[in-house]
Amino acid sequence: MIRKTKSIRRPRTTRGPQRTGTIGVALALVGALALGAPPAQAHDDRYGHGGGGGGLPTPGSPQTLATGLLGPLSLGVGDDGSSYASQNFGGFVTEVNRRGQQNVYAAAVPGSEISAVSTDGRRVLFTEGTPDGSSVLLQERDKRGKIRTVADIGAHEQATNPDGGVIYGFRDLAPDCAAQVPPEVGGASHPGEVYSHPYASTTIDGTTYVADAGANAIWSVDRRGTVRTVAVLPAQPLAVTAEVAAATGMPECTIGHTYYNEPVPTDVERGPDGRLFVSLLPGGPEDPSLGARGAVYTVSQRGKVSFYAGGLLTATNLAVSPRGDVYVAELFASRISVIRKGTTTPVPFAEVVMPGALEWTSSALYVTSDVLAGLPTGPEEPGEPGGASMLSPTDSARHRPTPTPTPEPVPGGTLVKIPLKGGR
Repeated sequence: MIRKTKSIRRPRTTRGPQRTGTIGVALALVGALALGAPPAQAHDDRYGHGGGGGGLPTPGSPQTLATGLLGPLSLGVGDDGSSYASQNFGGFVTEVNRRGQQNVYAAAVPGSEISAVSTDGRRVLFTEGTPDGSSVLLQERDKRGKIRTVADIGAHEQATNPDGGVIYGFRDLAPDCAAQVPPEVGGASHPGEVYSHPYASTTIDGTTYVADAGANAIWSVDRRGTVRTVAVLPAQPLAVTAEVAAATGMPECTIGHTYYNEPVPTDVERGPDGRLFVSLLPGGPEDPSLGARGAVYTVSQRGKVSFYAGGLLTATNLAVSPRGDVYVAELFASRISVIRKGTTTPVPFAEVVMPGALEWTSSALYVTSDVLAGLPTGPEEPGEPGGASMLSPTDSARHRPTPTPTPEPVPGGTLVKIPLKGGR
């Protein structure tokens, strides 16, 4: 199956409007929420899990499998019970075997990030990318320990830029109003840029599907290394009210208009009916100030993209059971929610502090938690705004982490296993 990964940001460029807020803003939000966040725990009957008879399973007491992980934003679980977690801020993949022993499974070139980990039982796949996005490779390690490059994802984005014709931001502002939109909140509008930052992947029947949070697209990579564009996720509209304008620093003349945020896909999984399920961040502030705007979309086998469910707060990962239930990690809500088959409304399933990556197995959910714990907020970068912008402060997904944060981070992420009882 698989899992996803994330990063925190890349260096700013001088080109066009940016879609991300600062890492300081993101981590400040996380820190504020974490102060009151509950530990990982099972929910009681008030959530109506059932526990048998074909209903949802009931989550059991979480079991800690590994601690001391630095930014475990993607995850894969093998058939033998071994887990593979990316440590995005450390630049390597950690294997956690069934006995809880941790081993460095793969390491990136210094200064690069590893993300988008998945496994098909025979291979472990992951992406390795440089901070500026100039090199983004899909790599694999086989059971003999041999690592090889499968495909150059960055080159495919450079050659195709599938969202290059999409206009993000405002689409109908008068020139005098557009000129008032401050550049630090993303500017009035911009086309999709050439930039790749894989966040998660899943590998099935020899094909790896990659959720690219930088390209706003889903790729497929076959055994020969051929990269194809499966889908481009739609821009996420946000109606600018007086409250939104005040919160984001937009001029008064933008009130009543619509701002189209970048979609930022964070994970991809295949459902039992063959459709791909994709979680995404909606752009803009990911804290509750503008509502829970994360969503899940589906992609048909013919490439048709359809809205599936909304109302999610910072949807950083998902997993789909063989029955068709969709489990979603909501980072800033500190919970796992479930969208039951045949419904479109997410309901709480289990409380987990800052969940990042999520994998379903027949007996348990594997979840990384406290995924940003131990990371310093540090000073803001020159020219960055001190408040929320129309861009995503968790554009931790869109952009890569600073290779060496200051002060030195203290790994605080964990990997937990939540047993599933009853249901199917």
